[in-house]
Amino acid sequence: MIWEALGAVFIGLVIALSATHWLADRFPSRTLTLATGPVATLFGALLARSILGPGYSVQVMVAALAMGTALLSLLVRPPRRRVRRPAAPLKGHRTA
Repeated sequence: MIWEALGAVFIGLVIALSATHWLADRFPSRTLTLATGPVATLFGALLARSILGPGYSVQVMVAALAMGTALLSLLVRPPRRRVRRPAAPLKGHRTA
């Protein structure tokens, strides 16, 4: 049980670090992301362990990974869009 919990926290830290590395501008706060990852995977592992019971370590880790990525995805902000401005009219051309 303790190894599953430590493994889940490690998995959560890894996915949180990779998320902040690859999508740093899309997360509101690095500290919030690094805290959410391990807590979410630990919650997912404990939930899966209570549902499945002992003896399903691989399935518990997969459920922890799924829960961690799902809860981290809730923190992602949409990408910023560039404001498109209309092009300036060319000299010598009339505009309607």
